[in-house]
Amino acid sequence: MDEYVAALDAGQAAVVQALRAFMALHAPDAREVISRGSPAWKGRALIAIVSRSKTHVTLAFARGAEFSDPERRLAGIGKTTRHLKLRNPADVDDALLSGYVRQAVHLDGTPAAATEPGRG
Repeated sequence: MDEYVAALDAGQAAVVQALRAFMALHAPDAREVISRGSPAWKGRALIAIVSRSKTHVTLAFARGAEFSDPERRLAGIGKTTRHLKLRNPADVDDALLSGYVRQAVHLDGTPAAATEPGRG
């Protein structure tokens, strides 16, 4: 993961480093890995993955569609993942992210939700 971060521009590197520190604190049993060429955290399965664009870093939660998100801060319409766009290290905010990470870690300890008939 250090090599990935070293290749980022300074702003994106700062966001990813803030995420690394945050995940080490809030998901200490998750391992840092590279998945599909991007930094990720893995427990039993993939918990979250980072991707970059020209304007931000995306933090995607592998089972984010299952999260409780009453404020509807997560984006995405797929069957499984939901994501947040992070533009600076201050966006790696405990009040915003800790609930999502807690849900991701909890779901990682449970089987994936069964696909509804006809929707798989």
